[in-house]
Formats: sequence, C-alpha cells, structure tokens
Amino acid sequence: MYAIVRSGGRQHKVAVGDLLTVDKIVGAEVGSTVNLTPLMLVDGDAITTEEDKLAKVSVTAEVIAEHKGPKIRILKYKNKTGYKKRMGHRQRYTRVKVTGIES
Repeated sequence: MYAIVRSGGRQHKVAVGDLLTVDKIVGAEVGSTVNLTPLMLVDGDAITTEEDKLAKVSVTAEVIAEHKGPKIRILKYKNKTGYKKRMGHRQRYTRVKVTGIES
C-alpha cells in the first residue's frame, strides 16, 4: 500500500517506513507527529482518488530533523551601467518518517 501526498506545493509517493524530505513544516518540532494530505491511495488493485473517500484516509509522519539545503548564489548584472547585485538563499527542509497510512 502506498499513497501520493501533497506537502509544500509538491507531491510525493510514500509508503509506511519511508524517509521523506519536504519543505519546512511550520510549527512542527522534532519528535512530533504531522498529518499529510493524501491525493491518491493505492491498496493492491484498488485505487482511490475520490475526495469524499480520501477525507477518511490519514497519512501520519514523525518529524525526525530540520535542516537547510545547499546555498544558492544569485548574481544580477547589467552591462555598461555599473549595476551588480549579489544575493543568496538556503531553503529550509523538514525530514519526516511515514509511520502510518490508515483508510
């Protein structure tokens, strides 16, 4: 059995026991449990995509860690005008372990 879940504007295929890196979940602390939104559930040959049936499905995950991704360097430059702008960004991620899929 596996499910397709939505987290942080992305979709992930998860099964029980999977480790997953998602965008930072606000308010989640290490060791706490979070619920992920299911979009599709596959149980053997049965595929569930209807919203009323998916409302009864719960995908739970335990927060393992929070970390940052690699640094991305951004440089804007315009020729002959003396304009240069340098910026950077590090995305924050949450590492979760899927503990259960109940329908």
